[in-house]
Amino acid sequence: MDMISDARRVAQHEVERAAANAAGGEYLTFRLGAEEYGIDILRVQEIRSYETPTRIANAPSFIKGVVNLRGVIVPIVDLRLKLACEKADCNDFTVVIVLNIRGRVVGAVVDSVSDVLELAPEAVKPAPEMNSVVDTSFITGIGSVGDRMLILMDIEALMSSADMGLIDAH
Repeated sequence: MDMISDARRVAQHEVERAAANAAGGEYLTFRLGAEEYGIDILRVQEIRSYETPTRIANAPSFIKGVVNLRGVIVPIVDLRLKLACEKADCNDFTVVIVLNIRGRVVGAVVDSVSDVLELAPEAVKPAPEMNSVVDTSFITGIGSVGDRMLILMDIEALMSSADMGLIDAH
């Protein structure tokens, strides 16, 4: 019995180590309410100040509308609404992170952008498992930098989820 539990513990450790190694890298960090998130810097095209988008009829509440970005019509997703933050007020710090996801340009509204951090693989822990009511499929891990905790997000998985309707699943 002990050999089986030891084997499970070793296997779990290997899975966690592989996940952590895959999750190391450079992240753009931003705030949504009191939480700080990180996304792969390679997905970020630019950061812009918030401008009121043109509303699209019958779009979900988290899709604020579209903006014209140098001739490209870009859908704007308010991540604060999508991730059920308590407040989604716009102020001088509110920005749009322009993302390139599978060749499609999408804007994500966030409360503020913090910085770009390089996380060593050992600074990334696996995301905690939650019950099926909580969708954590887009959370790749939790990063620790000093006393800061970052929720690391697979922005491609979030933006290409079926309820977004923005990007075809491949």
